[in-house]
Amino acid sequence: MKRFVFFISMIFVLFSCASSKNVTQAEIDNLNALIESKTFEIEAEWAEPMVTNAMAQIANAGLLPIGSNAGNINLVGNSNFFKMKKDTVAAYLPYFGERQAGGSYGGTDIGIEFEGVPKDLVVSEDKENSYKISFKIKDKNTTTENYNVIVRVYPSLSSTIYVNSTQKNSIRYRGKVLKTSEEK
Repeated sequence: MKRFVFFISMIFVLFSCASSKNVTQAEIDNLNALIESKTFEIEAEWAEPMVTNAMAQIANAGLLPIGSNAGNINLVGNSNFFKMKKDTVAAYLPYFGERQAGGSYGGTDIGIEFEGVPKDLVVSEDKENSYKISFKIKDKNTTTENYNVIVRVYPSLSSTIYVNSTQKNSIRYRGKVLKTSEEK
């Protein structure tokens, strides 16, 4: 009997710990209108680089911003953006991680920066009323680096940007969708 009561109480605890996924119809409609317009901007608040031995050494040396660690870097106060305007995308995102190939001599353009009409642009509605935007695009400063980008936008207007590069380790950014200059 004690085991049965313990089992039932554990089930109750597990179900009560589940996160709330209540989304209002207004949030869904707002997101649908935003995605249909293809005009929005995202400001990243956190960068999540691939944790490697080199990143751990940088974190242990105290070279990361306050409140950050090797796998979660606070970007508040760093200028960054991802913009989509109709069929054009542009971004400047600071990069934390390892470069696996090449790079310009004395290069100062070490972030992820692109601007233009992307290839293979696909916008699809995902489960839980979120949207997935995927595309390929070339780096703005080099002719040899290409990015595969996946942007996920949620009804709460939070977002995640995944960037896979031909020359750098993968990185993920978390942030918020902002009103564009035209809407302000």
